Amino acid sequence: MILRLIILSSLLSILMACGEKAPTEAQTMPQEESAAEPEGPAVSAALPRSESAPGARVFFITPADGATVGNPVSIEFGIEGMDVVKAGTDQAHSGHHHLLIDTGLPEFGLPIPADEHHVHFGDGSTATEITLQPGAHTLQMLLGDHLHIPHNPPLVSEVITITVE
Repeated sequence: MILRLIILSSLLSILMACGEKAPTEAQTMPQEESAAEPEGPAVSAALPRSESAPGARVFFITPADGATVGNPVSIEFGIEGMDVVKAGTDQAHSGHHHLLIDTGLPEFGLPIPADEHHVHFGDGSTATEITLQPGAHTLQMLLGDHLHIPHNPPLVSEVITITVE
């Protein structure tokens, strides 16, 4: 029960950060626990995960890996095999982008955190401009479903490294 409360609290924080209505515990918690999946970083079976479409992928259109850029950094997200929709839209084979900055992948069975390292695009954006400190930075994309939970299997881009002047 304590774990369920912690998970629900995390989900509510993320949804509030994206300006969405929070689901009730009955809408977000499974009726029974299942075994953890053997993939990626630590995987939790705490919340159900949406299925990704076979062969789907996410990738950076810009910037290119190894690029030297100035501020603001223009980023364009690419996706094939699935649709981009606003967070909260429960539609098969769809989701919204999350930009991971200078961090690794989060737990796949929990909502993607919302902080300076995990930027949410719950409005369905496929491009953005961000300001980063000068120096080298790693960027990676992760698609999240209507509740900001990575799909099964997760759709993640390759990690790219850029240098900001």
